[in-house]
Formats: sequence, C-alpha cells, structure tokens
Amino acid sequence: MGMTLEECTLAIEGLDAQMDRYAELLVRKGLAVREGQEVVVQSPVECADFARRVVRNAYRAGAGHVTVIWGDDVMSRLEFQNVPTEYFRHVPGWKAEQLNSLAEAGASFLFIEGSDPEALAGIDPAKPAAAAYARNTQCLSFRNGMDFGKNVWCIAGAPVKAWARKVFSDCSEHEAYYRLWLAILKTARADGEDPQQDWETHNAEFEKNKRLLNGYAFDRLHYVAKNGTDFTLGLNPKGIWEGGAGRTVDGTVFFPNIPTEEVFTSPDRMRADGVVHSALPLIHAGQRVDDFWLRFEGGKVVEYDAAVGREVLRHIIETDENSCRLGECALISKTTPIRQSGLLFYDTLYDENASCHLALGTGFPECLEGGLDLDKDALLVQGVNQSTTHVDFMIGTDDLNVTGVTPAGEEVPVFCNGSWAWEAE
Repeated sequence: MGMTLEECTLAIEGLDAQMDRYAELLVRKGLAVREGQEVVVQSPVECADFARRVVRNAYRAGAGHVTVIWGDDVMSRLEFQNVPTEYFRHVPGWKAEQLNSLAEAGASFLFIEGSDPEALAGIDPAKPAAAAYARNTQCLSFRNGMDFGKNVWCIAGAPVKAWARKVFSDCSEHEAYYRLWLAILKTARADGEDPQQDWETHNAEFEKNKRLLNGYAFDRLHYVAKNGTDFTLGLNPKGIWEGGAGRTVDGTVFFPNIPTEEVFTSPDRMRADGVVHSALPLIHAGQRVDDFWLRFEGGKVVEYDAAVGREVLRHIIETDENSCRLGECALISKTTPIRQSGLLFYDTLYDENASCHLALGTGFPECLEGGLDLDKDALLVQGVNQSTTHVDFMIGTDDLNVTGVTPAGEEVPVFCNGSWAWEAE
C-alpha cells in the first residue's frame, strides 16, 4: 500500500537537514566557492526551494554575489512549439552577454538538473539541436571557460514531479517525489552525516583507478558484450585518465558532476572500429533514443539505427563535421550506488554513472598531457576531438568485458562482467 499525502509531506519535511547538507556539498565541493566570488545557479523554477538553500549556503561560503537563472519545461516546450527553427540559430545578444560576462568575471556555475524526460516529446528535434549549437558556438567565453579549465562548474540533480512520476511510475505523484529525493541523496553520497568527508573518501577510489590505468598507458581498448558490442577504441599516446575531482588552471579543486562514478579519457578521434549497442536509453534535449547501435570505421560513425528516436540520433551525429566521432570513453563498475539502485533515471547525469559509456562530440583538453595549453586546432592534431556538442550514451551491460592492449601488445583485463578486473583480486 502506498504512502498517504500526509505521510509524504512529513517524510519530505524529515529530509530538511539532509537537503541542507546536500546544498552545502554542492557549494563547498562542487563549486569550491571562494571569498568574494561570483556564483551562478541555473535551476528549474519548480526547484526554487532547493535553489534557495544553495544560494544561502553560497553566501555562507563567502560568495560575493549569486546570480540565479531560472528555467521551465513548460515554457521551453511552448517556445519550441511556436517559434520557427531559424530563431534558435542565434543566441539573443543579452543572453550571450549574460553568460559570457559572468564567465569572464571568474564565476562558478551550478546547473541544477531536474526536468520531465518527455518535456519535448513530439517537438521537431532540429529546434533544440539548433539552440544547443548556437549556445555552444556563440557564447564562447562561457563555453571555453568550462572546456579549458578557467571556470569551476558543477551539475547536480533535484527532483521535479514529472521526472519523479517517470522514474517511480507505480507510485502517487507525492510518493514518487519523495522517493526521487531519497534516490538523489543516496546516489550523490549525500545521505550521511558528513557528505563532504564521504566525497573525500570517494575521491580516493578514483585516484587508485586512475593510477592503475595511467600506469598501463594502453594503446587501445577492446569491448565485447553479448548484445553484439564488438568494438576497438584507440587511445592517445599522451592521453590521461581523469575522474572524480577536477582542477582549474589556477589550481582550484572541484567536482564537476555530483554524482560521479566514472574514470574517463578522450580517445584518439581517428581510431574507433566496430559496433557498439546501447545498454540504456538516451534522453537528449527532452527526447528519448532507445535500443540503438552505432558502427564505426576509422573513428567515424558510418552506420546506425534506433528502435526509438532514430531522427534524434541523426541530429546528434550530424550536428557538425566532428559530432560523428568520439570525444570520451568512460569506465564505470556495475557495483556503484546508481547501478545497484536498479533505477532508470531517464537523465544522463545519473544514467551515465550507472554504465560504461562513450560520448559523441568534443573531447577534454585535460585528458591530454599539456592539453589545457593547446587551442582547438592543436588538440585536433593531437587526436582530441573538437565539436559543438558532447552527448554521452551508455554501453555498459552486466556482461561487458574490456581488455586493454599495451603498446607492446600485452593484453590486460580491465573489466570482467561489468566490473573492474581488479575488484575481484
């Protein structure tokens, strides 16, 4: 029997202190707020209560000023329904000035993620694709500030009711909302007495896995799973595995994703061959792609299909000349809290951390030795893909095996049946 409205209300009130600890975690560890700094919080209007908690904690941490930018699924849908595609090809001057000037002032950016996974169902995918392309090409200080380690940024979740109903479809709206709060706090390792210390412990595990991977300096990885995945991915000779805490060029340590479970690198953009099958649905710009596969030759997608959302997938692959190549490969064990929860979140921030994944589009300068000192053209020459998009898709099944091959040809098990090979040692 489900919870009554009164029970749900009391239960959510009982999470009050934990929500504050979570907000403080995002400010202190996610944003690493410094005295006098500008902070930007982008939040759905439905998450206003939690956004206020974040703002209060930001000022307590010494923020000089906090700018809040509100978003709303219903308003976004109305805009896409009623405005022609051509409008979305350009960012209004005031919006570009807002984002660019904040980035140039050294702001830390928090993106509170909470949306209806079906918010843009039925909308022409060309419209959100054009809007994303425009933002990534016309707000260059904002985009480059995050891509090249100049600005601190963090993405974290907070529930909205439509999202909660999708994840917990067998519950009432109120109970689903409460259960999604519990799931977010648990998977963000923010359900204990000291989330900040828990993240320090969590980060130590990242350091171990990065040390092992960087020590092997693999030339390539070979992925195999029973769903048909048989895929070889070349790695950059000067590539670096990253994960957990990030670091800006001025040395500020922060966590760009809360939650995060991935150890990742940027592969050689010209060396990907074979077929990969999806393990989980992809929710992109409010639209779903499911049961899909991609075939690569020489680093490029040459064939693909999807049972659901093939046209959305096409727009992703054809965003620009390099969106058909890979910018990221990430390794994540099936033993992590998100995977163990058994939940499908219908949100990439969470679902990508339940599964090994790849990403079409731009790569990471920090994943190449000396990469933060290179411009985009130089990064391309070094094998790090450059694009106006970055879209993660999940390929980590429970039976996935990944073998690393060293430059000398030695084969080393990296993943066995969905887990780190050294977890079983």
